[in-house]
Amino acid sequence: MKDCSPNMTPIVKGDRFNLNQCPKNELEREQMRNIPYASIVGSLMYAQVCTRPNIAFVVGMLRRYQSNPRIENWTVAKKVLRYLQGTKDYKLIYQRSDNLEVVDYSDSNFAGCVDFRRLTSRYIFMMANGAISWRSAKQSLVVTSTMEAEFISLFEATS
Repeated sequence: MKDCSPNMTPIVKGDRFNLNQCPKNELEREQMRNIPYASIVGSLMYAQVCTRPNIAFVVGMLRRYQSNPRIENWTVAKKVLRYLQGTKDYKLIYQRSDNLEVVDYSDSNFAGCVDFRRLTSRYIFMMANGAISWRSAKQSLVVTSTMEAEFISLFEATS
């Protein structure tokens, strides 16, 4: 993928992830045997944790299907690699400031995991106009409203 054509987004609105995409027969499993899916997802996780908060959501989605991926998951992983190719000059930049105020942004998607109806919460902390901490994770509980999902996302961010 070193010389791949760049992509401007790691994921688009129509990209869906669910257990129905997992291989259902031996032919589909055999198709994925020689594809280094787990290695690519691990590399993307390293990039996401260290320097690329902008791929945290999609890497979390790809990680959910790491033990039993399908070719569609591999296609999305390659799309993320093309996105990284197109944005390899992006950097985390911190500006000198007398006011070192920490700013938090958090969000959640209500029942975003279609397989288990769990919410995905995400947050990013900024200081000196640069990201200092970020996370995107599927929560273990089921919520009954979007407001409850937002409260859980805020709780996760502040804890």
